[in-house]
Amino acid sequence: MPTPSPQDPDMPGPVLAAAAPRVVPDTTAVAARIRAIKVKGMTGTYSGSVVEVGTGKVLFAHNATRPQIPASTMKLLTATTALSILGPDHTFKTSVVSPQRGQLILVGGGDPYLARKGSADYPRRATITGLARATASKLKQDKIKKVSLGYDASLFSGPAWNPRWPSSYGDSVSRTSALVVDDGGVGSVSPSPRYKDPAKEAATAFSAALSKQGIQVTTTERARAPKSAPVVAKASSMRLERIVEHVLMISDNDAAEVLFRQAAVGAGKAGSIAEATKIVRSELTKLGIWGPGMSISDGSGLARQTKVPAGAMVKMLRLAAGKQHPELRAVITGLSVAGVEGSLRIRYSDDQSLAGRGVVRGKTGTLNKVRARAGLVRTSDGSLLVYAFLINKPKNEYNAVVWLDRVTTAISRCGCR
Repeated sequence: MPTPSPQDPDMPGPVLAAAAPRVVPDTTAVAARIRAIKVKGMTGTYSGSVVEVGTGKVLFAHNATRPQIPASTMKLLTATTALSILGPDHTFKTSVVSPQRGQLILVGGGDPYLARKGSADYPRRATITGLARATASKLKQDKIKKVSLGYDASLFSGPAWNPRWPSSYGDSVSRTSALVVDDGGVGSVSPSPRYKDPAKEAATAFSAALSKQGIQVTTTERARAPKSAPVVAKASSMRLERIVEHVLMISDNDAAEVLFRQAAVGAGKAGSIAEATKIVRSELTKLGIWGPGMSISDGSGLARQTKVPAGAMVKMLRLAAGKQHPELRAVITGLSVAGVEGSLRIRYSDDQSLAGRGVVRGKTGTLNKVRARAGLVRTSDGSLLVYAFLINKPKNEYNAVVWLDRVTTAISRCGCR
């Protein structure tokens, strides 16, 4: 059948206009938009960069190679490392093994979102209740009604509390453990009191769940599971890509620290702070992200000794947004949407930033005297840009956030050709 010509009167007209050829924004125009944003009291040291995703062209740079404290935007680098090493489909297993009849050991596999019981919340978590039900079913088949219970969190090693963190952070982050339940917190919101021994708390919850299934638990104590011990039951976490999205969306310190150590375990190293630090640097170097002056002290960005330049952040975001590394895509899909969800939900509310709502995507970073934002925008003229602005020691911290809202909105409104 011959192809009708465009002039064929019997053919309907096009429904949509043809896509315009991509035009890379002009650097002078982008810089002018950013520098036009003036907010009193924002003055401070900042590292900033804006890059076009397709070409990698740098559209704006201000101290872009100068490392600054990134605060929680560090979670983007932690997530990138974990996804690169483990892959987006990876899951973490919480297991119950039985070295001998009547003895169980609950083995933590580093699932940061293991819960006591199921809920309608998304994403769906593995649960202690489900694991206990499967365990009790197997025990009853073997006519076992009484057990001793051990718990093993040895997947992670070294200090559970990062020595770079002040003790005042105790209501914002838990002691990092490979066995933890309900995010390691006593309350359902953060900040809230944290469990002093997350692994013991998880084992206590598992013991209670077994009791409800008709299995009597005589003792509960720390143990080390033999590698040869038969597996009675296990529960798989959500896929890593879902974990990453959730970590970034709510800026989860605890889960970010778990992913930090899981990256080391995935690389065949000990799950310690020291090894995780080395692995993050190694993996980011392989990806072409690591640069001079960078230093990493934790996975969540709580440590003020962590220093990252905006230029490294945008390199990472460009990789995650591009076509060459689809395994990193969850770094982009986990970014909050301005005025809609996550840590940007209540932002972008003044006249100069309203246009950014629903358009700007980003990860926030907040510590005392630190305000940061890194993410992605599709501009008004169709350009796909990644950005990072890391502000340290602003004179007015609230106004620094207002400046970040307005600057990223200005970039999103770009017709900068």
